[in-house]
Amino acid sequence: MHKEHLDKAIFILKTAKGQIESVIKMVDDDRYCIDISNQILAVQSLLKKANLMVLENHLNTCVKEAIENDDADNKTKEIMQIISRMTGK
Repeated sequence: MHKEHLDKAIFILKTAKGQIESVIKMVDDDRYCIDISNQILAVQSLLKKANLMVLENHLNTCVKEAIENDDADNKTKEIMQIISRMTGK
């Protein structure tokens, strides 16, 4: 992963970590369920964003390199498996 993308992904993941800790505290404090749910959705959004950054980097580096070396079959399978998991299919 390129350093710039790594820094952004780490920032997003640390933010998500902080939000998860807040959600746990909200549950412990018996806060309103809808508020907890909204925070969980916010965490999921951050995780999706970080995942997309990682996948974009993968396409721009690993997959590009595999194509240049005429060895893209495994990378294509990996990407399709991830897409399948992301879409639940």
